[in-house]
Amino acid sequence: MDKIKKRIIRFNEERDWDQFHSPENLAKSIAIEAGELLECFQWNSAFSKNAVCEELADVMIYCMLLADKLEVDIEEIILDKIKKNEEKYPVDKCKGSSKKYTEI
Repeated sequence: MDKIKKRIIRFNEERDWDQFHSPENLAKSIAIEAGELLECFQWNSAFSKNAVCEELADVMIYCMLLADKLEVDIEEIILDKIKKNEEKYPVDKCKGSSKKYTEI
């Protein structure tokens, strides 16, 4: 992940784009790109894997930029969230179920 993060940061520094990357703008960009990802599946289940990968990459790039801007470690926050989800969704109560934790 560190190699990817450095590459993304360098790309943005070379273009002087950090000035546009407030946390608010990055969060908006994540939502916009997520909408474009969803658009790949808009009318049916037939989709272009290449188009999906392009949009997925855009979402992930903006997520990495936001994490960098907030000075948080992506690996750490993901592992923390998985731990919380493990507590909210114990295997014995939710295996094979799509119910929300408040319903199990």
